[in-house]
Amino acid sequence: MEKIPYYSLNNYLKERFGCKVLKLSLDAGCTCPNRDGTLDTRGCIFCSAGGSGDFAGDRNLSVKEQLKLGKEFIKAKNPKNETVKYIAYFQAFTNTYGDLCKLKEKYLEAASDPEVCCISIATRPDCLGDDVLTVLKDLNAVKPVWVELGLQTVKEESIGYIRRGYKTSVYDEAVKNLCEAGIEVITHVILGLPGESKEDMLKTVRHVGASGSKGIKLQLLHVLKGTDLLKDYEAGLFKTLSMEEYIDIVCDCIKELPPDTVIHRLTGDGDKKILVAPLWSADKKKVLNAMKERLIPVAGTEKKK
Repeated sequence: MEKIPYYSLNNYLKERFGCKVLKLSLDAGCTCPNRDGTLDTRGCIFCSAGGSGDFAGDRNLSVKEQLKLGKEFIKAKNPKNETVKYIAYFQAFTNTYGDLCKLKEKYLEAASDPEVCCISIATRPDCLGDDVLTVLKDLNAVKPVWVELGLQTVKEESIGYIRRGYKTSVYDEAVKNLCEAGIEVITHVILGLPGESKEDMLKTVRHVGASGSKGIKLQLLHVLKGTDLLKDYEAGLFKTLSMEEYIDIVCDCIKELPPDTVIHRLTGDGDKKILVAPLWSADKKKVLNAMKERLIPVAGTEKKK
């Protein structure tokens, strides 16, 4: 187990599944109400053309084929003969938005893979009607289901600016309904949104911690090619965080969370082919090592106490 002052995803996975667990990102062929004209046609201001699924599989392939290719890629990079299980992660766009019968077939196709130990579904809180909740609850009886919700922020000005398209109360209700259905929730939060102070970001993190969400993903704001956010960045309307600023904020975020909150991600790496800023984030290994230097001494201090 990692000796760190927070509940890491690695530790949680080892405790729950008893072996190494890796994530395979899938594309179910969905769109989003923020793109198809239901709410908007432009998408969220920071979202890439791939709908935050730039590392997902090919939507023209079946789920079974995407899983097969993902496993082959991982095994080619890590040829060690060790027991590995996989999380089938429906990542691109809004994965409960569309023909529910077809989506259910895709979920079950992933769940039928004996090496898949968990199904993780990225979606919006406003795309979780009673019919969807019923499907997810039934799926959860087959394989554990996680639902990943993109909250990003609770600051009203930021919600409008990023074109999120729903009120925070909708997120709160979605978490409540999912928890009542026995489904784990993971919440995405963006750190470094234009106009947000550290206290604004910590307020969002505290909200997640109190919401019932089992896990959290902390995401550095990336400026990507092809996004409306890039236009504001190039116009000089905001600056991205430095690595030192980001690490400082992450450390404070950890202190605000309940100790049993699973931290699924401390940062994120945008696709280097479309990343504009901050360029320091492209060296993920360097960033994570810098974080460990800050966090491990804290863990050692706590242990002595």
